[in-house]
Amino acid sequence: MSTTAVPLRPIARGSLTRLWIGVAAVALAAGGLAWAGQRGVEPSPASFLAHNAREAGVVTTASGLQYKVLQDGAGPNPTSSDVALVGYKGTLLDGTTFDENPQTAMPIDGVVPGFSEGLQKMKKGGKYRLWIPPQLGYGEQAAGPIPANAVLVFDVLLHDFKSKADIMRMQQMMQQQQGGAPAPMPGR
Repeated sequence: MSTTAVPLRPIARGSLTRLWIGVAAVALAAGGLAWAGQRGVEPSPASFLAHNAREAGVVTTASGLQYKVLQDGAGPNPTSSDVALVGYKGTLLDGTTFDENPQTAMPIDGVVPGFSEGLQKMKKGGKYRLWIPPQLGYGEQAAGPIPANAVLVFDVLLHDFKSKADIMRMQQMMQQQQGGAPAPMPGR
């Protein structure tokens, strides 16, 4: 029996280090490509809402609306027959602002169902963050800058609210006051 010896050349100094550096560079490049491929990809509304429901302080209602109390208010809650004076900022999940108003009056029954439901949870002076699922927002319709099937995110401050009947009485009183005495003519 004979053994054949194969001559092995010795490994050059630093070759093993260069090999590991190369493996690390390939792994980093693969990770970078995977991260770049995921950038800008939004989660589906259902997966976002499922993840968001597990966040601290987030409450999910039976309809699917999610909200978080940022600041408690005081007093009674408005009803669907009230008009609310609110400040709000509406954004998409990617942070794009689609609407904002520091103070506006809106009938609670005249807004998308999720916003209406959220307002009815609030008290005067309260500030909430609402996550409105597509079925409680605009659904499969695109609405201006809001794409179809979008989750709407609102930060809402409820300044005050009044019943529609109170507002009608106030308007009638103002009309009577304005109609009672004729306004003076300019320059006389």
